[in-house]
Amino acid sequence: MEWEYTPQQVADLLAKGEVQLVDVREPHEFEAGHIANAAHVGLAELASRVEELDANKPLVFYCRTGARSGMATQAFRRAGFDAYNMRGGLVDWEAAKLPLEPAGGYVAGH
Repeated sequence: MEWEYTPQQVADLLAKGEVQLVDVREPHEFEAGHIANAAHVGLAELASRVEELDANKPLVFYCRTGARSGMATQAFRRAGFDAYNMRGGLVDWEAAKLPLEPAGGYVAGH
C-alpha cells in the first residue's frame, strides 16, 4: 500500500531524521525491545495524546506485526495527518537484522 514502508525504508528515513516513529504497543512490549528514538504511545492512548506528536513531520506507526499500527495509521490519515505504517512491524524489523533497544532487546509476544 502507498501508506506503508518496509522496515529498511523506515530505518533509512529515521537516519535522515525525516519521520517521527510511534510505537503503539503495550508498555511491557515496549520495555522488552523497541526501535531507538521511538515515542511510546499505546494504541488506546493515541487519541488523548495526539498533541504530543509533531503534526509537521510524517508519522510512522509500528507494533509487533503491523496490525495495530495499521489501524492507527488509517485513523490518523483520515484525520489529515501524513501517517504511515511499518509493514510487518517489529517482527519484520528484527528479521531484517535492524537494531533494537535496549541492548539484548527482543520482540515480546502480544
